[in-house]
Amino acid sequence: MGRRKKGDIVDGWVCLDKPFEMGSTEAVSRIRRLFNAQKAGHAGTLDPLASGILPIALGEATKTVPMMMEAQKVYRFTINWGVSTDSVDREGEIIGRSDVRPTVEAVKAALPAFVGEIDQTPPRFSAIKVDGARAYDLARDGVEFELQSRRVTIHSAEVSDAPDADHVELTIRTGKGVYVRSLARDLAVVLGAEGHVSALRRELVGPFSTQNAVTLDSLEEMVHRGAASEGLLAVATALDDIPELAVTEQDAFSLRQGRPIVLLPRQVETLKDRLRDGSRTVSAFQGQTLVALCQLRAGRLEPDRVFNLS
Repeated sequence: MGRRKKGDIVDGWVCLDKPFEMGSTEAVSRIRRLFNAQKAGHAGTLDPLASGILPIALGEATKTVPMMMEAQKVYRFTINWGVSTDSVDREGEIIGRSDVRPTVEAVKAALPAFVGEIDQTPPRFSAIKVDGARAYDLARDGVEFELQSRRVTIHSAEVSDAPDADHVELTIRTGKGVYVRSLARDLAVVLGAEGHVSALRRELVGPFSTQNAVTLDSLEEMVHRGAASEGLLAVATALDDIPELAVTEQDAFSLRQGRPIVLLPRQVETLKDRLRDGSRTVSAFQGQTLVALCQLRAGRLEPDRVFNLS
């Protein structure tokens, strides 16, 4: 007999408003303990120096994490002019100073060059692996290394506040893999200034936003009064932009067994009209219950990930 997993069967998403100075791994552990869940994971690391949206998957929701890695994100962050640090945040060692204070007009004029598909080099203090070691470990040890630039997408970037000459706040909407600190670093270079990120908040990850977020304190209060489920979002929350198909009980059984199902021509045409960007992914539901994530191929739905939800 297999060993029984510790904890309860808990399936769903927690849209956590992660507090400042808490790491993503610690946040996942806290949520897992609060729900006494057997399995947990997160969709996109958020640095300890950042606050905001950290979607945490419990149980069967972990199967949808890959979908969230592709989701758009919104960040609001502040650049502190005058000082550059090696980590491009306020915890790093100072590596440059300048009296240059870019005007709001200058920042606005420079931003369009960073919108669209751009090449961006990650910061040296990042979790990227270099010959098996984390870049931030190598950087702290003074090891010389180079990181390759990568193609990323920034959908929009705008000045959202400018409280004084030393600070400017930007809000950006991005695709996957964008580093806010790299943007701040590169923007400072273009403007002939020194600067670092002094505050960072993530406001959206796909369907998860400040509108459906909960704090650790509020979750702890829910658990204390036996209402933890109030802080849990459905597994399918992560699939809000994926076309749905209602299936029969018999078809649901086949999909759960890993077998494809044949669709009617009108079903195929309807799904094709709703699929975007060359995607073939379709979510199959029996009633309100998510059954499987499937690929639409040659008039059939072929199951990729099957869900064991009641």
